[in-house]
Amino acid sequence: MTLQRILGWLGRRAENLVAFMLLAMFLVFLLQIVSRYLLNLPIGWTQEASVLLWIWLVLFGAAFVTRDREEMRFDLIYGSAPPRARRIMALITAVALIALFALSLPATWDYVTFMKVERTAYLHIRFNWTYAIYVVFVVAMILRQLWIGIRALRGEGPKAYDPTEASSGV
Repeated sequence: MTLQRILGWLGRRAENLVAFMLLAMFLVFLLQIVSRYLLNLPIGWTQEASVLLWIWLVLFGAAFVTRDREEMRFDLIYGSAPPRARRIMALITAVALIALFALSLPATWDYVTFMKVERTAYLHIRFNWTYAIYVVFVVAMILRQLWIGIRALRGEGPKAYDPTEASSGV
């Protein structure tokens, strides 16, 4: 099995996990509505579960599912720039983001590991497990920006935005 096939398979499983988290969050949200407004029996763990799922959904999805071309950008200048200028801008952005994320990583790690002493109110999940996904997100962003920077150095800068491909999934 080639590396590309393995990464493709892992990418599809990451998409499945994000879809499952979204479904779980929706079902917990519906349970919260039914419990509170139809049964007049509010339950607190549903709100906590929704928030935890949302945190993991967003950060896990941004780290492993969202592709670079799918990210939202304000690219008035970038989109009208020639390919060489786009590569330079991509390289500058990649270096800046790598530096910022790398600078924040030790403090992030310290905070997340420190939070093992606290637990969530209803589900009693340790906060270090709750926020561990942020460490994963930071590492994934460093690796993604490193790859973007390497590609820019090799002359393979990002393509110009094509509005005809906006929702085609291509």
